[in-house]
Amino acid sequence: MEKTLDLKLERLAADPHCGDFILADAKDADMAFGVGGLGTEVGPQGPRPRTLDEFRDRIREVAQQQIVDIMLMSVSSSDQLVIREKLFDQLAVTPAIRANDATDIWLAGSPGNYASEPSRPFRTALLDHAMGGFEGCPHEERHRGSRLGLYSITLNHDLDRDVASLQAYAEFRREAELKGFRHFLEVFAPNAPRDLPPDKMPQFVNDSIVRLLAGVARAGRPIFLKIPYFGPAAMEALAGHDRSLIVGILGGSAGTTHDAFHLLGEAKRYGARAALFGRKINQAENQLEFVRHLRLVADDKLSPAEAVRSYHAALAKHGGPAPKRALADDLVLTEFPG
Repeated sequence: MEKTLDLKLERLAADPHCGDFILADAKDADMAFGVGGLGTEVGPQGPRPRTLDEFRDRIREVAQQQIVDIMLMSVSSSDQLVIREKLFDQLAVTPAIRANDATDIWLAGSPGNYASEPSRPFRTALLDHAMGGFEGCPHEERHRGSRLGLYSITLNHDLDRDVASLQAYAEFRREAELKGFRHFLEVFAPNAPRDLPPDKMPQFVNDSIVRLLAGVARAGRPIFLKIPYFGPAAMEALAGHDRSLIVGILGGSAGTTHDAFHLLGEAKRYGARAALFGRKINQAENQLEFVRHLRLVADDKLSPAEAVRSYHAALAKHGGPAPKRALADDLVLTEFPG
């Protein structure tokens, strides 16, 4: 099955202004939050934590909708859905795995503990497991699973910590290239910066990305980036620096529906060509409708505000869970920078 991701990467490489936009759903919350991070389901006794089976049902539903280009999962979910069920064999959606879990996404139990310490590199996932289902799988078996992954780093303007993070990333790149595993690179904002004023963070992140990729040949480079949206100036500076580099954004916390749609629309306006939404999709009243409206905004079919109104109309039509907010409240922007 031809994948929409590959088609869009090819077209964007030829013309960054072709209008294509890569949309990913992050269903890897089990790698960060554990039991309580998979969202909620409403039962006879009220809201309760979503089980892993229910979480994977949501993955199946969104993947089969074939609106997102990438479905990001933990290796354990990928093993079940990609290798064992062969869910993606006849879908245009590309499966991907979270390839590392540095300490700043260790949010189990007490989210303020590990995440408040300077990020340290760590990787649970094995590429052989992701690609073939078992360690030491031969090359001819590596097509069975996910051959794309998200690798994340957090630089903190701290020499020793940043060297360790970059060395770990270099080791990952080396293994990935040898095994034919593609990746996209997530660069978080500093989580515990050392002597770095907040207003200098956007430039620090941009400069760090350009500097670290300058020493990497095309064969080892990420297929696109995923970074926080710091506003128009920072996005334009990075997206305009190197036309071969596709810049994407991360969706962040849940916020209002308008927060999500506005973030997507504005980021694309200033140069972003990809977005990965996790909590904003996972906590939506209707994930399929939310994803459908993200695509309408990404493809310039609806403005962000129009999409909010259309999404509420779709919720009313389906007669499912009631909106978490009244339409007027859901049209408010609460998180958007600037």
